[in-house]
Amino acid sequence: MNISYKWLKEYVNTSLKPQEIADALTSIGLETGSVDEVETIPGGLKGLVIGEVLTCEAHPNSDHLHLTTVNIGEEAPLKIVCGAPNVQAGKAVVVATIGSVLGSGDEKFTIKKSKIRGEESFGMLCSQVEIGVGHDNSGIILLDLADVTIGMPAAEYFGVESDYCLEVDITPNRVDATSHFGVARELAAYLTQHVAPVKAILPETAYTAESVDKGAPSPITVEVEDSALCPRFQGVVIRGVKVGDSPEWLRNRLTSIGLKPINNIVDITNFVLHEAGQPLHAYDLSHIKGSKLIVAPAREGDTITTLDGVERKLTANDLVIADGDRTPLCIAGVMGGLVSGTVHETTDIFLESANFNPTSVRKTARRFGINSDSSFRFERGLDANRTTWSLLRAASLITEIAGGSIDGGIADFYPSSMTPHHVEMSIYRFNNLVGQEIPLNDIKSILGSLDIEILSSDGDKWTLAVPRYRVDVTRDVDVAEEIMRIYGYNSIELSGYIRANLSFKTDTDKAYHRQLLVSEQLVGAGFNEILNNSLTAEAYYTDLTTYPAYHCVKLMNPLSQELNSMRQTLLFGGLETISHNMRRQQNAFYLFEWGACYSFNKREHDAHQDNVLAGYDESQRLGIWTAGKRVHNSWAHQNEDVSPFELKAMVENIFTRLGICPAFLKMNTIENEIFAGHVVEIRSASNQFIGYLGEVSPALTKQFDINMPVYFAELDWAVVNKEASKYKLEAKDLPKYPQVKRDLALLLDKHIPFVEVEDTAYKCEKNLLKRCELFDVYEGKNLPAGKKSYAVSFYLQDDNKTMSDKQIDAIMQKIRKALEMKLGAELR
Repeated sequence: MNISYKWLKEYVNTSLKPQEIADALTSIGLETGSVDEVETIPGGLKGLVIGEVLTCEAHPNSDHLHLTTVNIGEEAPLKIVCGAPNVQAGKAVVVATIGSVLGSGDEKFTIKKSKIRGEESFGMLCSQVEIGVGHDNSGIILLDLADVTIGMPAAEYFGVESDYCLEVDITPNRVDATSHFGVARELAAYLTQHVAPVKAILPETAYTAESVDKGAPSPITVEVEDSALCPRFQGVVIRGVKVGDSPEWLRNRLTSIGLKPINNIVDITNFVLHEAGQPLHAYDLSHIKGSKLIVAPAREGDTITTLDGVERKLTANDLVIADGDRTPLCIAGVMGGLVSGTVHETTDIFLESANFNPTSVRKTARRFGINSDSSFRFERGLDANRTTWSLLRAASLITEIAGGSIDGGIADFYPSSMTPHHVEMSIYRFNNLVGQEIPLNDIKSILGSLDIEILSSDGDKWTLAVPRYRVDVTRDVDVAEEIMRIYGYNSIELSGYIRANLSFKTDTDKAYHRQLLVSEQLVGAGFNEILNNSLTAEAYYTDLTTYPAYHCVKLMNPLSQELNSMRQTLLFGGLETISHNMRRQQNAFYLFEWGACYSFNKREHDAHQDNVLAGYDESQRLGIWTAGKRVHNSWAHQNEDVSPFELKAMVENIFTRLGICPAFLKMNTIENEIFAGHVVEIRSASNQFIGYLGEVSPALTKQFDINMPVYFAELDWAVVNKEASKYKLEAKDLPKYPQVKRDLALLLDKHIPFVEVEDTAYKCEKNLLKRCELFDVYEGKNLPAGKKSYAVSFYLQDDNKTMSDKQIDAIMQKIRKALEMKLGAELR
C-alpha cells in the first residue's frame, strides 16, 4: 500500500523525514520497503525554463520549419529550430534546454545539440503533451509575457510539487492500517513512546450526523435481507452536483500514491477510502428504480457489467446491491456497476458507506478474479462504527467541490451495534511473557495511544476495551504483542542466562531428519528439487482408473478450471515442469519433489456422515523424475539417454541410505495405465504398498508436448518412514572371512522377471546369501522357443568362519533345486 508523506503529515504532527518514518513504521510491525520521491508532473520539468521568442523566420530548407531565437535570461539567446505551426515572436514559451529529459518510461529522450536541415538547434520548444501538463499536441505552449518571468523554471510556473511515497506492506490482520489515518495513528503511538506525546487527528467535517438527521427521511429506502452479510448500510442523497475535474490539490493527493484522477465525485470517494480506510460508492440517482436499494444475494443467472467493462454472471453466493426492480447495480464490497456509476451528465447521487461480511466479499472477489481497493479492505474485516464519519467526510467534500446539497437524512441500517472487544489481562502474566517488568506508566501510555481503554483494574487484573477496528486483538497475548511492538522489542535486555533444553528426538524429528538425508543424497546425485502447486486440473484424471476423477478433492470456489482440484499424484506437476523447461531448450531432467497428495472416497464419506472429514485422505509422497540426456555434448563420452535402470538404482539407494535392505522388499511387475508396459510395484515385507516406478505412458507425455521418455517413481513417505524406523543403523567391523561368488546360467520362461529369481534365492538361504546379481540376459538362437537365459552371480559369506567347498556346494544345490521347483529353471 502506498502512503504519501505529505498526506500522512496532515493527521500527525511530526518533523521526521520520510526515511525516518519508514524506519519507525517498520520497527512497530508495518514493514516499509521503498521510499521514492514523486512529483505531480513526472520528471519535475527539470531543465525546462520559460523563454521569450525574439525572432521567428521560415527555415530556408523546409516549408514547415521555423528558425527562432529565444531569450531564456542568459547572455545570448538560443537558436532553436521549431516545427510547430503556432510559433510566433513576442510570445513566452516553454524551452527544453540541452540535457533535459522528456517523455516517460521507454519513450524518454534527451535534448541534444543538433542540426535540422542544415541549421543548428540548441533546444526545443515544448507542447503540453511533451512535458505532461495537458493533452494538446497541436502546437507549442504560448504564454503571455505579462504572466511570466523570463528564465524562471517551468516547474515554478506550473506549480510542480514534490512528495515521497512510502510502500507499506500490510499483513492480513492489519486492516486498521490500510489508510493514511490508520498509519498516522500507528506513527503517533510510536512518537508518543519514543519522542514526544502526539495524537493523530481526523479533520472536522462540514456535516454531522445530528445536523443531517434533522431533515426529512432519506428519499432512498434501504432493505437488507441478511444482516450477517451486511451488518451496516448507510447513505445520503446529494442533489445538484456538477461532475467535472477535481481541484489540483485532490488530483495531487491521488497521483502521489499512484492513482489516476477520474472525476471529482469518484476522486472524493477514492480520497476518503485512502484517508480513512472505508470504501464508498456513489450511484447515479437516476438509475435507482423505485427509490429503493436492496442488499441481497443475487438471483442465479443475473448479470452485471462492472466498472472495468466486463460482464459478469452472478450466482446466489454473490451479494449485490440492487434497485427496486432487483436489477444489480453493484457487487457488494467488490466493484460497482458501469451503468449506475457517476458520469459528467450526473446531477443527483446516492452516496453509500457500508460494511460487508469479509468471507462473502473474499469468495466473490476470488471467483471473479478481482482485487480492488474495496475488496482488499472488506476481506480483512472493517469496523461498522467507522462508516458514519467517512460518509459525512465525503458528503462535505462533494458539496464543497462539486456543489449541491443533501436531500433528507441518512439512510442507516444497523440492527446490532458492534461494541469493543473486552479482554482480561494479568500484569504478572504479561511481565512473564515479556521476560522483564515493564513500567506501568509505559503500559498505560501505550494502551492509550492505541485507543485501548482500561475499564477497570483490580490489582493485577485489568479489564480492557479494544476498539472494533483492531480485529486481530481479542486475547491477552494479543494485547501483550501490541504493547511490546510500540515499547520496542530491542528495549528488552537480555538476562545473560542461557537456557538449554536437551530433548530426545520425537518420531517427527526422525522423519524430518530422514527426509533431509534423502534430499541431500538426491542433490548429491545431480537432482534438482522442485515445488509444484498442490492445486491441479481435474481434467488430468479423466479416463484414469488408477487415479479416477471421482476420487479428486474438488474446490468449491476454484480460481480457474486449471486449478479446480487437489492433486492425487505428484506425476502431473513434474510433467508440467519438464514441459516448461523443454520449451526453454533444456535437455536433461533429474527432478524430485516432496509433497502432499489428496483423495476422496465418497462411499466412506457417506457411511460416516457424522465426521465431516471421513473419506478424505492426505498422504506425503516423494516423486522422482528422470528424462532426456544423461550425457550430452561431452568430449570424453558419446551422448547417452537416461535409462529406467538408473532410476531404479536411485530408488534402491534411497532405501539403502535409510537402512532398508532392498533385498527384503518385494518388487513385482504389474500393469498400470499411467506407465508404458510393465511397472515395478514396490511393497514391504509385510506386503504394504510403498510405491512404483517405470516409464510414463507416451499418451500422458504427449498431453504435455514431451517428445522423450520420462521415467517416474513415487513413494509413499509415511510407509517408507515406517519401514526405516524398523531398522537400526549400526557400524560393524569389516568381514574377517572371504566372500565367495558362484555363477549360474539359468534357462527360464520369458515371462519370469529376475525379481522372482532373486526372491526365491533369498528365501532359500536367508543367512549366508548376501547378494544376488544379474549380469547377463540372452534371448535368441540356440534357445528353445519362449525361453531366455539369465546369468546370475550369488555371493555367499559366513561372518564367523571360512566357508568350505562342501558347504558352498550344498547351498548352491539347494538354491538350484528351489529355482527348478518354483520357476521351472534349468541349468544351461
